[in-house]
Amino acid sequence: MSGEEEENAAELKIGDEFLKAKCLMNCEVSLILEHKYEQLQQSSDDAVNQVSQVFEKSLQYVKRFSRYKNPDAVRQVREYPPKLS
Repeated sequence: MSGEEEENAAELKIGDEFLKAKCLMNCEVSLILEHKYEQLQQSSDDAVNQVSQVFEKSLQYVKRFSRYKNPDAVRQVREYPPKLS
């Protein structure tokens, strides 16, 4: 057995790459999923039918609970409070 503990998300044992990770806000996830949805629509005529139900429900959820709709507003919220020089 190695000296390292095995990763287990159920017990909140996560890898080192997650220690400094930042969480995304719903509005950021919404922007990402909408962009992916647009890509799927452009890739083929039948792409809308190929989108999984989980993807659809996730997109609906983040749209519903997103406080900010404008990408500039999302950027401003992420940068708040402004850094003092």
